[in-house]
Amino acid sequence: MIFDSRTWILAVIAAMLVGLAKTGVPGIGMLFVAIFANLMPTKQSSGFVLPLLIFGDIVAVLSYRQHTEWKHLWRLFPWTAAGVGIGALAMGRIDNRQAQLLVGGIILTLVVLHVVRKWQTTKPLGAAPAAAATAPAHGLWFAPTIGVLAGFTTLVANAAGSLMAIYLLAMRLPKMAFVGTSAVFFLLLNLFKVPFMLGLGLITMDSFKFNLLLAPAVLVGALIGRWILPRVSQVWFERLALILSAAAGLKLLIG
Repeated sequence: MIFDSRTWILAVIAAMLVGLAKTGVPGIGMLFVAIFANLMPTKQSSGFVLPLLIFGDIVAVLSYRQHTEWKHLWRLFPWTAAGVGIGALAMGRIDNRQAQLLVGGIILTLVVLHVVRKWQTTKPLGAAPAAAATAPAHGLWFAPTIGVLAGFTTLVANAAGSLMAIYLLAMRLPKMAFVGTSAVFFLLLNLFKVPFMLGLGLITMDSFKFNLLLAPAVLVGALIGRWILPRVSQVWFERLALILSAAAGLKLLIG
């Protein structure tokens, strides 16, 4: 693996976006996924990015672990593990374009579903506003579906960030709980993925050496994210997460 000066600049920018996504701007993950996918073959980039994601996750967990709401994670973990297994099997059976279309369609469908549900719980007609505000935003199917899809998409395309954003928005978490819960979830999920990526030959000693060189850029991005998060209102935090998730889904569909 040889990087020229232009490639190094793009890789450093993408690594900074990894840290920024982990600590301050949810949904921005598809930007660094897209950059790395243009620097190397898509499947290879999936393994290359993983150690950088884990480093960013560690910084995020150290920063926000006290805000983690574990009850939302226990609902996801068994289903996410199943999704990772399905994704590992699918990696050898679908091509990159098929994976992009599948993941993009899933993300956009869930964005639309979230917007519709939010509109239904805030409109003044029908049920009383107080009842609407306390009504559950999801059914029993929601956590298992998100869990399996998140596990599948994170292994195939490192695109689970948008799915997790939609899930946590549906749980109506404050932004600090959102980031803390997401940080713990992705640290455990990404560590769980490592043996699969090693088995598929997508993480190598050569790629890991480049990860070590890019790790400081991840840290810089994470520190920027920590500075940004307290300065963003809850309303704009949710809007940004949803808009970036929708943009990520569209980008995957368009190619």
